[in-house]
Amino acid sequence: MSLDGKVVIVTGGTSGIGEACSRHFAQLGAKVVVASNQPERGASLQQELQAQGQEASFIETDVSVEQDIKSLVDETLNRYGRIDCLHSNAGMWCQGTVKDFCEDDWQAIMGVNVKGNFLLLKHIVPVMEQQGHGVVLITTSVAAVVGFPAHALYCASKAALEALIRCLATDHAGVIRVVGVCPGTIDTPMLRASCAGWDKPVEELFAEVAQKIPVRRLGQPEDVAKVAAFLLSDDASYINGSSVMLEGGTLALPPW
Repeated sequence: MSLDGKVVIVTGGTSGIGEACSRHFAQLGAKVVVASNQPERGASLQQELQAQGQEASFIETDVSVEQDIKSLVDETLNRYGRIDCLHSNAGMWCQGTVKDFCEDDWQAIMGVNVKGNFLLLKHIVPVMEQQGHGVVLITTSVAAVVGFPAHALYCASKAALEALIRCLATDHAGVIRVVGVCPGTIDTPMLRASCAGWDKPVEELFAEVAQKIPVRRLGQPEDVAKVAAFLLSDDASYINGSSVMLEGGTLALPPW
């Protein structure tokens, strides 16, 4: 498995899963373009990775804004001349049933989780087609296939990405390989934020959840990074149009 020398864009690349992927890809020798809307964290991560002799650069990007995407693609091409891989990882979360959501919630969640992917692909797919090759990896979620209580909008946004992966694989067959990774319960800032308002400390909640997962632990961002690196590598060249479940066996559990 190798990403050595490959130009890889990682969106949402400064926090949680994205940060772990940015670090891991750089360690494997990739030329990593870290994209996120967190400029201070991005600048710090770029400096840290470059100090370790790794190839990494940060470009401030809001994936819901088309001009930001165009700038991201243009700057990447100016620096490296190509885009071998895209890890579309930026995402947002919100809680609530269909009775609870408002227009602002819809615009925020769908704007990042769905529209953000369409904008990225609108501008990156032509580059990959002109090159004659490319790999797209999209971070979805087990929320795409499980009806989590009070997560209607988030689950719908992630399910849309699963359908998109299949369409991309057929629309651009023979040139671009498209895959997904579906994380389960991963210890990230987003997961911790979802625990706000509970009557137990986060660590206690996590310990209880861990005992319900067949592997008896929560996933770590590094778990996702290792699978993501494999999926982007040539070793995964026969995986296309589908997603890898990364949930510690949670989906194997019976409903009682």
